[in-house]
This record gives sequence, structure tokens and C-alpha cells, in this order.
Amino acid sequence: MTQWPANIMHRISEETHCGGRVLRCFSERPTDLNGMFADALARAPLAEALVSGQTRMTYRALDAAVGHLAGGLRNLGVRQGSRVAMLLGNRTEFLTTLLACLRLGAIAVPINIREGAGELEYILNHCGAVVLVHGAEVAERLPPRGALPDLAHSIAKNSPAFDALACAEPAAHCTVAEDETAVILYTSGTTGRPKGAMLTHLNIIHSSMHFEACMALGAGERSLLSVPASHVTGLVATLFTMLRTAGCTVMLETFRADDFLALAAKEKVTQTLMVPAMYNLFLLRCTVADYDLQNWRIGGYGGAPMPQSTIAELGEKLPNLTLMNAYGSTEVTSPATILPRGFGSIRADSVGIAVPCGDIRIVDPQGVDVPDGTHGELWIKGPMVVPGYWQNPEKTASEFADGYWKSGDIGSRDAAGFICLHDRRKDMIIRGGYNIYSAELENTLTTHPAVIECAAIGRPDPVLGEKLHVFVYTDDPALDAAMVRAFVASHLADYKTPDFVTLTDTPLPRNANGKIVKTTLRALAAP
Repeated sequence: MTQWPANIMHRISEETHCGGRVLRCFSERPTDLNGMFADALARAPLAEALVSGQTRMTYRALDAAVGHLAGGLRNLGVRQGSRVAMLLGNRTEFLTTLLACLRLGAIAVPINIREGAGELEYILNHCGAVVLVHGAEVAERLPPRGALPDLAHSIAKNSPAFDALACAEPAAHCTVAEDETAVILYTSGTTGRPKGAMLTHLNIIHSSMHFEACMALGAGERSLLSVPASHVTGLVATLFTMLRTAGCTVMLETFRADDFLALAAKEKVTQTLMVPAMYNLFLLRCTVADYDLQNWRIGGYGGAPMPQSTIAELGEKLPNLTLMNAYGSTEVTSPATILPRGFGSIRADSVGIAVPCGDIRIVDPQGVDVPDGTHGELWIKGPMVVPGYWQNPEKTASEFADGYWKSGDIGSRDAAGFICLHDRRKDMIIRGGYNIYSAELENTLTTHPAVIECAAIGRPDPVLGEKLHVFVYTDDPALDAAMVRAFVASHLADYKTPDFVTLTDTPLPRNANGKIVKTTLRALAAP
């Protein structure tokens, strides 16, 4: 079995948390997220903590800004347990507002700035937010105040009201129990109303420590935040992980391939965590050799497989870069597995092994563990798994069992402990009695040099039950449907060859959290 180094594993002991869950935890850790920030401040008060546009803040300056803003929120009536919604992009105010909430023991509710008015109204009412801090650019999408009975204050950043908050008498941080909720993140809602996952201080600290330990991060790290800070990846894998290491977060408000590379070079970025399409785009659209990226040594990725061709090209053009796959979700506070260093190319088929404090079962539909090499649903347990969903006992009861979160992902584990993902349970296609894992087909198609991204869905068929339809985003006008079918047929079984192919020169539809929305594709494919 492949395992993490002994110097990581010997720091772990069993503890009881979250109403009786027996968990493997890091025995030495910060008391809460305020303590984690205080540790970074004590270690590196004059080190850069944040770069955002023209703004540069040391840990000492960040601490002062957070203290004033916390005092301002306290003056508005924010108390321990209050919910403060944040509709903010990747800018300074996101981090200062987040940490100000934590300083008061309040619960931060980051919301993706792409959410529509209907979803915003639902989330704000469901969490009972008493304060909303938002960017001016989203003001026109805000629900009318009459539709938000709990909301006492709605404040735009860069407004006089926000400036007044930032000049208030500083508030000292309070100490909270580590099992208390620190952040509520609403899931993407691709199959219904979004659910508010409750991320505790314990959850976030352990995920940050998992990234720190498994990626061998240390003092002086500089991570480029190019995914939304409101998503669990941006929030935990970058912002909180940099706080854990006393590193610096460099914020990119909108991802463009050339802007990303220019900023990475200018700021001497050492670590990133992005989706594979972002890596692929800068290879397709930029001349990587034009940028000085010698400091960039860790390239984390997740959310989709990395094509072998992309891995090979990155290895050739960025030889100092170590690629590390990470699999997780909002419910597990980002990583459940990480691909250990050195396995990026030889185990590109795998999402890695369970994080040091994690436990993963692979079970059949009856919840019975299956043998190695057999497909089953991943159930995940550990101190990074959230206790449940905010004000949603029914979903909490149905999606958690004995401390495990039922992921809905179909995967398998080999004898060495490496886990491979095959599909979402709901996305499996049954064509003429044969199971087709859409992820397998998508993984195969993304290895084609002309395919930027793709998605496979099932279309109802009176004879076969379902037929296979793939959507392909490409910028190559020479690619046609016959070429797509021939490529799949040369790699997979004949029953996995698509019956229908839709080619598009625009990106596939995604929700506010960046996930491809297959319900939209199914509607487009309906006869």
C-alpha cells in the first residue's frame, strides 16, 4: 500500500467530534481559525499575506484591517453565530471580510458572484444572513429588500458605508469551539435547490494541513488564486492554506491565460490549484517560454482528469513543475485524496490516495464494501468531512451515515491504495444493458488535441433505453462528428461510441461554481 511519509502519519491520533464521530486528527493543530491566523502573524508579521491588483498587505497590515472591519461589523450587530453573506469577487475585501467574520465568531457565507437573483434570494433567506457585503457590479441582481426579512444591512464595497466599517474601533478575536461552523458554502444545485454545507473550524484547519503536508508547502509560498474565492477550492486550497503556511495569496479577479502567466511570473508564484482546462488553455493560447516561471513548483488540479498530452507538454515546457491531482468536494472541505509527489505522469489515471486523516470506503448499493478493483460508491470520513447541511436535516440524514459522506461518485481502489473515479452515480448511461461511465468517455475524448472540453449524456431511446450524446468544445474548425466517433472507437469498446455528436466553438454551460450543467445539455439534446 502506498502511504504518506511517516513524519506526517505519526502526528495523527483518534478523537471524538461532531456528535460522536471517531476521527483520525492531527494531534497538534491550531485551536481555531483565529488561532491559525494568529500563528501566521506571529511567525511572519512583515511577510506579504495578500496581493490584489495594486494592493499589497503584510500579515501585520492584514491583521489591522481585519480588526477594524470586525469592529465595524460588531457595531452593526454581528455577534457569534450571526451569518454574514459575502457576494465578492477575488479582491482584498473578500479576505478581510472573511477573517473579520471569524474574529467575531460569526459565520461567513461566501456566494459566487455569478449567481442569479432567484438563487441569491434563496441562499440569503435560507442562511438568515443579517449583513450582506457585496460588489457594486452585482447590485442590480440583488433581490428587493422586502424579499429578505432577516437582512438588516446591505453594504457595497468601496462605498462610504463600507469605509465606515473599515475605520471602526478594532475588535479582538474571540475563541470558538473547533466543532463550531465557520463558513457555510452552498453547493451548486445542479439537481435542485443548493444545500448549505457547514464547514467547521476543525474541517478547514485539517484540509489546510492536508494541503500543507501532502504538497510539502512551507514558509514563503506564493499561491495564485485564479478560481473563485467563494468556491471551496479557492477558499480552502488557496486562502486558508496560505494562512496556514504564512504564505501569500496573489489574487486574479478574472482568469485569462496570458494574464495568469504574466502574474505568475511577476509575483514568483510557487503553487496553484486549478481545473485542467486552465492548464490546457495557456498551453493552447500562450507561448509559455515567454514567461519566467522557474519558481512555480506545485501545480495542483482537480474537478476533471488531466489529459496525458497536457501532462507531457507541461513536463516538457515547465520541468520544475510537479503536477498533483486532488479530488474532493464542498462536503469534504476540498481534498479527500491527493496524488503523491512523483506520481503525476505514472498514475495520471488516479486521483491519488486518501489524505492522511481520511478514510474512504468503496461500497455497493447496499452499503457493503467491495473488493479492490471493483466499482462502487465512495464513502468518505475524516475531520475534514462537514457535519451536515444548514437547516436541512432530511438531506443530512440521507447523505451521511456513521460519519461517512456518501459522495455519489463511482470509483475503485487498487491494491496499492490508488483511487480511480469512473463517474457520478447519476451520470452513468445504460445503453442496451451496457453501463457507460460518462467520465471514462470524457477522459478519453480530452486526450484528443482538438478537444478543449467535453461532456457525455444519455438520451432516452425506446429500443436501447438510452443512446449516447457527446458535446465537444473545440476551436479547431477541421474537427467533425465522424472524427470524434472514430477517435472514441479507436480507444474504447464499440458500444461506447457516441450516437450523437454536437460540436461547439463556445464553452459548455456551467453553473456559478464552474461545473458543467448536464441538465442544460440534456434539454439541448432533447428530440
